Amino acid sequence: MSELISALFTHIQNVGKIISDFGIVDFLDVVVIAFIVYHAIKLIRETRAMQLIRSILVIFVVYFIANELNMISLKFLMKNVLDIGLITIVVLFQPELRRALETLGRSKITDIGVFGATGAAHDDAAASTAELIEVLAKSCEALSAKKTGALMVIEREIKLGEVINSGTIIDSKASPELIENIFFTNSPLHDGAMVIRSARLHAAGCFLPLSGNMEIGRELGTRHRAALGMSEVSDAVVVVVSEETGAISVALDSRLQRNLSVQNLRKLLSAKLNPDKGESAGGKIHLWEQVKQLKRHKKKKAEDEEADGR
Repeated sequence: MSELISALFTHIQNVGKIISDFGIVDFLDVVVIAFIVYHAIKLIRETRAMQLIRSILVIFVVYFIANELNMISLKFLMKNVLDIGLITIVVLFQPELRRALETLGRSKITDIGVFGATGAAHDDAAASTAELIEVLAKSCEALSAKKTGALMVIEREIKLGEVINSGTIIDSKASPELIENIFFTNSPLHDGAMVIRSARLHAAGCFLPLSGNMEIGRELGTRHRAALGMSEVSDAVVVVVSEETGAISVALDSRLQRNLSVQNLRKLLSAKLNPDKGESAGGKIHLWEQVKQLKRHKKKKAEDEEADGR
């Protein structure tokens, strides 16, 4: 017991000595490391590199366990994997490293923030999602009737920075008219995919990875294969309108749901994009009605506040 107390006392003394010796240079050292780590995480969050980072962490964990349990064969294998790890990281993250250096070269000192701005959160996220779903439903209905091909990717948790960089940034409020113009046959962006981020039309003319699944029916074209490919490498919801048949399909979690009606499309998008939104006590309410009700409520609240001010 006395040895435990002595060891604890020694540990406290060591911690106290480290704190007492902590100077301005040490503080700057911590700040610089925190700055580098923050911007590195910010960079890879916009790509699928986060999945590779998780794989590397798994390798480190396996090596640690093998070392602690003295598993000779596994330890030897993991050690050799880690020995070539630096070269592997450079090869795997070559696009991200190049983009980071290019961004650093273009940036000004005043543009670099230590903690960065998170941006204002949307107070009306539920209403924005409901409005987006209604816009997509109306757009798909019109595109399907005209047999105009379309490919729309709705970003969720996994960021699609690499896909967005392959297209043209538009960053516009969603509307059926704009979506129909983007996928109009003579439009320069109609062949690519449109990426929707934060309920806004963020980019168009983007390139998606094609699915390597050999079991896909031959009747499915490039749009459907691209939709499946995107759903295989991300959690995005991908909406497809067939140019040949006008059929509406949704790719999600490596599965393709085909020949959806507009009403079923609304239900599916509502369940996947706004899963916490339940049914009201009086039964189901149309998504567009939800938006109208919220707008009426805001208008009435503003009028009441104005009346109180008078």
